[in-house]
Amino acid sequence: MRKGTKDPVTVRGTGNVFADLGYADADTHLLKAGLVSRIHDVVLDQKLTQSDAAKRMGISQPDVSRLLRGQFRDISVERLMRMLTRLGCDVDIVVRKPGGKARPRKAIHLVASPG
Repeated sequence: MRKGTKDPVTVRGTGNVFADLGYADADTHLLKAGLVSRIHDVVLDQKLTQSDAAKRMGISQPDVSRLLRGQFRDISVERLMRMLTRLGCDVDIVVRKPGGKARPRKAIHLVASPG
């Protein structure tokens, strides 16, 4: 470190990189990223080419390529869930009543089962 510079400051993140970067609707961005990550895992697990994955998901191969490169801002959560079901995954939506166990406020989150 050069003379006269301060030590770097470490700041703990929130657990949501999109919130840390100041994105509007960060919870939705994180949810979409999780769904796309799961799509990627399924494509790899099933050893699908992008063309095969595209046919099964009902989109074009270039759209699969864009999706897997992280360009999914214009794709809705619902559409991503539909792509997962077309790949053979079950998608469950659970709504809980307010209150109950004390946990940090988290309006939307994704829990992906390993199998």
